[in-house]
Amino acid sequence: MEMTIPAHNSSTMRPYVATIGFFDGVHLGHRYLINRLKVRAAQIGAASMVITFARHPQQVVRKDFVPQLLLSPQEKLERLEETGIDRCVVLNFDGQMAALSAREFMQTILKEQLNVVELVIGHDNKFGHDRQEDIDDYRRYGKELGIDIIEECPFEMDGLTISSSLIRQLLTTGDISTANRCLGYAYTLSGKVVQGFQEGRKMGFPTANLTPEEAFVLLPGKGVYATRVRVAGFKETFGGMTNIGNRPTFGGKTTTIETHILDFKHDIYDGNICVSFIERIRNEERFDSIEALRQEMMNDEKKTRNILKQP
Repeated sequence: MEMTIPAHNSSTMRPYVATIGFFDGVHLGHRYLINRLKVRAAQIGAASMVITFARHPQQVVRKDFVPQLLLSPQEKLERLEETGIDRCVVLNFDGQMAALSAREFMQTILKEQLNVVELVIGHDNKFGHDRQEDIDDYRRYGKELGIDIIEECPFEMDGLTISSSLIRQLLTTGDISTANRCLGYAYTLSGKVVQGFQEGRKMGFPTANLTPEEAFVLLPGKGVYATRVRVAGFKETFGGMTNIGNRPTFGGKTTTIETHILDFKHDIYDGNICVSFIERIRNEERFDSIEALRQEMMNDEKKTRNILKQP
């Protein structure tokens, strides 16, 4: 979903308490900030607003930037909707918007078009074309424009300062359990089932080979994971055993996402599935024989079933 905002006369709009950011993952840190925003909006009788972007601003500013997204744009909007905010504005960030200074952005977008009366920002949030200004500058501009600036402290859990960057690091190293705690939900990849190499089927472990719907999605680190799988057309959720890697036993070169769906016999080629990662079982390994791999996959399945029995 992409939305450019129309020009409005702010005097005819209801006042908003807003926050702004890319909000990739809509993790616990984001939710803490949004909850604080909602409380403040209720205190002053205003509505709550989240302002975000259709694509990562760095894709416009840096032509070589390749995002590693935690959520697709549609998934992000769905997660933001779950927070119960009154309005979500998705800005079409382009070269013209990137050229705005922080003050120009605050005046033309926040004040004149959206009637923001208070802006709640995270401790590390910066905006404006050079991103050199800080909270004191924003407060000075806000005083001139009639926008109060409120800076929130970072959200910490178990000694970790929750951020999208931290979650990407955790996923890349395969620490799914900690990543999920920071997200507040299980990390999920969604997409279409495509034709694979059929090696798993020959060993008694047929797999659904997933092509993610989001081109820039971040893949967890290589290895075998216990997962839960939602299959389009089926109401129930199935257990799964998912391998991310290059299939080294078979001399593979490309990275694949292969899920053996437990107790599932249906043909779902070209169908859509959502794979939620619960716990990492082991690293990807190269085995000396197909039989050795098959034996290890049997052990993986036992571990997977035990993990998925847990609440």
